Amino acid sequence: MPSIAVKLYSVFFKFLLKHRLQNRIQTHVDESSNQYGVTTRPEESVSAANPSFTDGIATKDIHIDPSTALSVRIFLPESSLSPPEPKSKPGSSQQDESDSLNHRRNSYPNIGAPTNDSRRSSLEGSKLRFDNNVYRGYSPLPQNCRRLPIMLQFHGGGWVSGSNDSVANDIFCRRIAKLCDVIIVAVGYRLAPENKYPAAFEDGLKVLYWLAKQANLAECSKSMGSGALGVGAEFTKTQVQRHLVDAFGASMVEPWLAAHGDPSRCVLLGVSCGANIADYVARKAVEAGRLLDPVKVVAQVLMYPFFIGNVPTRSEINLANSYFYDKPMCLLAWKLFLPEEEFSLDHPAANPLVPDRGPPLKFMPPTLTVVAEHDWMRDRAIAYSEALRKVNVDAPVLEYKDAVHEFATLDMLLNTPQAQACAEDIAIWVKKYISLRGHEFSY
Repeated sequence: MPSIAVKLYSVFFKFLLKHRLQNRIQTHVDESSNQYGVTTRPEESVSAANPSFTDGIATKDIHIDPSTALSVRIFLPESSLSPPEPKSKPGSSQQDESDSLNHRRNSYPNIGAPTNDSRRSSLEGSKLRFDNNVYRGYSPLPQNCRRLPIMLQFHGGGWVSGSNDSVANDIFCRRIAKLCDVIIVAVGYRLAPENKYPAAFEDGLKVLYWLAKQANLAECSKSMGSGALGVGAEFTKTQVQRHLVDAFGASMVEPWLAAHGDPSRCVLLGVSCGANIADYVARKAVEAGRLLDPVKVVAQVLMYPFFIGNVPTRSEINLANSYFYDKPMCLLAWKLFLPEEEFSLDHPAANPLVPDRGPPLKFMPPTLTVVAEHDWMRDRAIAYSEALRKVNVDAPVLEYKDAVHEFATLDMLLNTPQAQACAEDIAIWVKKYISLRGHEFSY
């Protein structure tokens, strides 16, 4: 059973959440015309972006859609500044690869250490741009830098709260970025009730297409050449036009992603209601196919998905009054999120197993599902995973005993051994699909 402290905090949390949800119900009519939307709440504790490598991770915020509040926070590991890893030799053993990975893991405590003068000079010599310890990226774009997989992360909060720059989400993303050695793009989607379904889902898909656009812009910039025109040289009309295009393109390219991101190894990770968004984005990526090139979704992680349905499961009956997010509270959240004329617990956004929901399940990417013992939504998440396995999709389930909904991402529970173990388990599985050396682990 959860500890006394968790039980007491759960009572306080549910009281506060119920009060906020009721306030949203009373005020959402007047706010429904705001299509620009909001991505965070005034009561949310937020963490400022820090483009220096604090604790081994640099962060920056980007507002990517001028017509809405949609934004992203990029988490860049300092390991991306290292030279590219040498390719494994044909005869190398699985044990050698595991030893190499363990060595990198043991090096993580040193990643966040202040960069010494000799290393900074070496980095500057390789065209890395640092301005007052703030990392700007490469200039011009290099041909042989280390490229990391990209993970799109969707936060939780029951559709009406949470943010990609909250303190809790910032800590969680830093942890995952280090353990998985990935660039995380945390999505700040629009919240309900100001923006009901499908706003949050469309925002998630829009970020995936933004990644594809960034990758293509970076490739165009690189193919047009990066050499500066010499002083005193005579320019032809074509050279001048090319120089202007280069300058314009460089201003559009996101330098961190252009220099260090590998969009062909893209992973989706969703927390609570964010898992519903991740699954939607994965389905749309399957439907898009080559239209998303060079972005390729190779796996997704669904952490305690916010699934529900008209026909209750056993856990929905037995655990309806469970910790933190009980069923009556979540029903309020769904009423705030779904348009009144579309409200149904079997809505495609709510129930992953309704017929005609999207592409056949056999085309879905490998899917890891994390569930908690004391979460009333667990059975439907497990049923979805079983449906994926029936059509030969790699879809394991990690179930954590004595755990509650959001046990690995809630601010109070982030530092528990279970939260740390969950992050490590996710990293082990994800590395099967993002490693350049193939399946380094079996699960």
